[in-house]
Amino acid sequence: MDAFAVSLAAGATLCPVTFRHCFRLGFHFGLFQGLMPILGWLAGRSILPYIVAWDHWIAFGLLAFLGLRMIREALTEDEDDVCATDPSRGLTLIGLAVATSIDALAVGVSLAMLGVSVWMPALVIALVALVFSVAGVLLGDRIGRCWGSRVEILGGLVLIGIGARILFTHLSGH
Repeated sequence: MDAFAVSLAAGATLCPVTFRHCFRLGFHFGLFQGLMPILGWLAGRSILPYIVAWDHWIAFGLLAFLGLRMIREALTEDEDDVCATDPSRGLTLIGLAVATSIDALAVGVSLAMLGVSVWMPALVIALVALVFSVAGVLLGDRIGRCWGSRVEILGGLVLIGIGARILFTHLSGH
């Protein structure tokens, strides 16, 4: 759902949304969502205390940074430069993919502790993330056309909100 929400915000800020945007976001979010449980599974219990101690802070920091950057760009961009930001490229894309999938490391560790194979769950997670990400981009595109540049501010707030939710969930123990 985090990947869907981020894709929704990304789709709303892109103009026009192309197949390439859908592919890049869907592929990277699906790849990272699928790889993180595998990495967690391979790491097993030996690094669990380090992951649990920092994963929520890393996700919050990345999402807050990217969200604030989106808001700043929306407030300072010229009318001619409305579509200059592309969250489906470069370090922004990698940061979003890592931030939305870092919790999946713990899923992999849990599967390792249960003695369950990670391969089928990782494949299902990757495919669901891919489909939801593409759907989010396409839906975000429709919303973006209706609401204009205000959506970029909303998208930044959504990223910050997702990061805050991750942080709150881990710190409160829920």
